[in-house]
Amino acid sequence: MHSSAIAFGSNIGDSRAILSASVKTLCQIPSITLKAKSNLYKTKAVGPPQPDYLNGCISVDVDIEPFKLLEILLEIENQFGRERKEHWGARTLDLDLLLYDDLILNTPTLQIPHPRMIQRAFVLVPLAEIAPDWVEPVSKRVIKELVKDVDCSDVHLFTGD
Repeated sequence: MHSSAIAFGSNIGDSRAILSASVKTLCQIPSITLKAKSNLYKTKAVGPPQPDYLNGCISVDVDIEPFKLLEILLEIENQFGRERKEHWGARTLDLDLLLYDDLILNTPTLQIPHPRMIQRAFVLVPLAEIAPDWVEPVSKRVIKELVKDVDCSDVHLFTGD
């Protein structure tokens, strides 16, 4: 088994329901076991003008290789109506493979760790909640330390309103 961290987000449609259902769909796959799920956070969008996001992270144990896991994530995004029209545009669902054990991988289709995760509070805040001591393999720093280096002022615990 391998440990993996996945970020999820949505800002189109019933984001709360989409995120809940997409995590459930992912974790119904026999080779994926949910270890921890963060709270949801309301965050300002990065990119063109668009609604705020709901974001969170999960940690999972997987018995599949990273490229297959990425393929599964993309399939689930499609199931939930993801359309890729605009770079960093609004979306029904975004699933990002952040970490896979301590693997460092750099290919045209997949980069692990996710190349911008250490710059994004909307990723680091929920990840620090569920995996504070996970060592990001490029910087060799734990998540709870990395989150101190980003501006978290636009990341707020989602309370349902």
